Amino acid sequence: MDDDLCPCGSGAALDRCCGPIVAGERAAPTAERLMRSRYTAFALRDEAHLLRSWHRLSCPESVSFVLGQRWTGLEVLATVAGELLDQEGEVEFRAHYDRRGRPGVLHELSRFVRDDEGRWVYLGPVEAELG
Repeated sequence: MDDDLCPCGSGAALDRCCGPIVAGERAAPTAERLMRSRYTAFALRDEAHLLRSWHRLSCPESVSFVLGQRWTGLEVLATVAGELLDQEGEVEFRAHYDRRGRPGVLHELSRFVRDDEGRWVYLGPVEAELG
């Protein structure tokens, strides 16, 4: 990882933001940070982090990336709990993308929980809408 800006939109360099979380070198301290790292993993097409950060009860066998789709921006709209001392939390976001020259957006309210080892993991969407 280098000094490129992190895809999550924080304005920080990838190697000082989501990079170490995506690489498995550091755990996400909050549900929002895990969500941002998962967006970054989608943008970088890093299946390993996506699978590693998915709850064992809802994790698919593999991740399919959409051919011709590029993630272009992330807006975190709201968070409920999901902080350092919490056991669960929700993050609402809009993830913008471009698919073969056509813009789109994924609007999702996601649920995160701590796993048996105390790490934040993605449980799944509470609600989601593609537009």
